[in-house]
Amino acid sequence: MNENLIDNVLLNFDARSQWVLNIALAFVMFGIALEISMSDFKRVANHPKSIVVGVVSQFLVLPFITFLLVYFIDPLPSIAMGMFMVAACPGGNVSNFITHLAGGNTALSIGLTAMATLLAVIMTPLNLQFWAGMYAPTHTILKNVAISPWKMVQLVALLLGLPLILGLLINHFSPNIARRIGKVLKMASLLFFVLLIFLALYNNKEIFMEYVFYVFWLVVLHNLVAFSTGFSIAKLFKLPSRDVRSITVETGIQNSGLGLLLIFSFFDGLGGMAILAAFWGIWHLVSGLLLAAFWNYRAINTEKLV
Repeated sequence: MNENLIDNVLLNFDARSQWVLNIALAFVMFGIALEISMSDFKRVANHPKSIVVGVVSQFLVLPFITFLLVYFIDPLPSIAMGMFMVAACPGGNVSNFITHLAGGNTALSIGLTAMATLLAVIMTPLNLQFWAGMYAPTHTILKNVAISPWKMVQLVALLLGLPLILGLLINHFSPNIARRIGKVLKMASLLFFVLLIFLALYNNKEIFMEYVFYVFWLVVLHNLVAFSTGFSIAKLFKLPSRDVRSITVETGIQNSGLGLLLIFSFFDGLGGMAILAAFWGIWHLVSGLLLAAFWNYRAINTEKLV
């Protein structure tokens, strides 16, 4: 296997499939937003310390730690670019569910999801441009692609901001309707979204199978670093046990689906980026559930949550 070829591989994912993926992600976010109320944002004012720590962990510390990780392990440029992309994304769309299973502060998790979704409109393009621009091999990719930060802001706002606002409005004015359709829509759209990711990988199965073992250990390591970052920052600020769990999950469960869409939209499905983001989308579900099971066991047997 010539590993360097992955930097020049473009995954096959046509424009129509890409738009279906866009719509699926928007519906996932809409389903999440239907379960978010205006009172969730009030918790930001009532518990500012935990919210601020969570946002700092996700949008400032994780991208910086990712930069250090990339600098020291020196992966292939397109793989490094994928790592920067994942680190720049907000929390994943299953983080609230994982937090609940882990015995974390679900209300804090929901508040962080809402805040991160809004901040991602600016912070995701900004972090990608800044940190990828600081590393010479990925700076070359950015220069060759000539990405427009403003166009990326527009797409992120369309995929995240608009569904969030619509969901909030429906929940505010018709909470019963929002509650009834929210759970069904969230799960159905998420399953459909995962199916589309598998379809993208299946259509490029030869490329995926050739490089998956090279990407595997990088995704596992990066995901472990992300969980450790959230846990360490929350512990450093002496947050309550349940808040520590929430921030750990929010930092370790990244919206790699958004990253994958941005990769297809602005980088023409650059192989290393797309394979890393797609595999991350699968792996963080596994690692999140394993962490939740471990913490759930500890909560029942040895730890009294406060």
